[in-house]
Amino acid sequence: MIAPVRRLVLLGLCLALAACNAPRGAGFRNEVLAARTQSGAPVADFAVFAVNRASLPLLTAWPATGDAPTGWPTRVDQPSSLMIAPGDVLNISIWDAEANSLLIAPGQRVANLQDVQVGADGRIFLPFVGSLQVSGLSPDTARARIQDELLNTVPSAQVQVSVAPGRSNTATVVSGVRQPGVFPLADRNVSLLSLIGAGGGVIPELSNPQVRLFRGSQAYGIGLDRLFEDPALDTVVQGGDRIVVTADDRYFLSLGAAANEALHPFPKASVTALDAMSIVGGVAEARGNPQAILILREYPASAVRAVAPADGQTGPVFSSAGPPQERVVFTIDLTKADGLFSAGTFQIQPGDLVYVTESPLGAANTVVGLFGNLILASNRL
Repeated sequence: MIAPVRRLVLLGLCLALAACNAPRGAGFRNEVLAARTQSGAPVADFAVFAVNRASLPLLTAWPATGDAPTGWPTRVDQPSSLMIAPGDVLNISIWDAEANSLLIAPGQRVANLQDVQVGADGRIFLPFVGSLQVSGLSPDTARARIQDELLNTVPSAQVQVSVAPGRSNTATVVSGVRQPGVFPLADRNVSLLSLIGAGGGVIPELSNPQVRLFRGSQAYGIGLDRLFEDPALDTVVQGGDRIVVTADDRYFLSLGAAANEALHPFPKASVTALDAMSIVGGVAEARGNPQAILILREYPASAVRAVAPADGQTGPVFSSAGPPQERVVFTIDLTKADGLFSAGTFQIQPGDLVYVTESPLGAANTVVGLFGNLILASNRL
């Protein structure tokens, strides 16, 4: 009699255990999306939208979260010659065939005026010429102007001009390359990628390198991979430009019944929901629910565009101008072709949380396993 009693007791414990919540590491879909106050009344402090073919056109039109786009100047080819600027240093050679030259010592045929610096006003001083404006001229134009100015005193003069770029004709690669430094611009068509190459190239430790260009009071940004893909984006560097190459600081999170719960840096310029699922390793085997992948996102208040629902409407309110609330949960069903295709288009934004909900079957399997173990134990009593 004792053994059957024990079996009944153990069976009762099994049933009690099955009635309770089985141990699990994530919430069910209905638990995560439940929103109620302490009194039990429902409260809509977030909106829920399914990501599918019908909703994608409106959802993708909503403003992006994270830092605002900084833009990027496209390439505009310039004349190949250098433009003389304040701070440049000129080396001027003057040839004179006259026997009694005012510039050249007896027995010589050339006068070399070395290290003639262009002043802040863009002018230089030359003997028998005086102050001469050269800023904004190409070296060839400056040579011709100097030669014309010398005609009155040195009629047979022939002039040659070479330019050593000063600060106004240099650009600085601040960081992110093997050899950062200040680089002279040999002409007006030095591209940004060629300047990065002059610095030894981007260091390999940077994940998804991002290029920041500071030009005067303007700041621009772009991914290095986009510069390689589109030659029109390989902009021409200007004197005074500062270039910083850094790792991409954008990231998204994964939690719940995902195969990997972690913070994930963006590995490329854009990451889709399908990319994100691949990055996190998919759903945890026997636990995750591929029918209920949730993407939690918080929009700034300035992006919210409240729209009144139509009479009798009970579903989510769509507007291409923006989300109806700051907090939005997007749901994706990866067991259907529409969900897979849509996930391959839907863009993950910086700071998004990819949450894989618990599968009801996973919890049921846990209870069944425990139940079987207890039956086995009872049979041994």
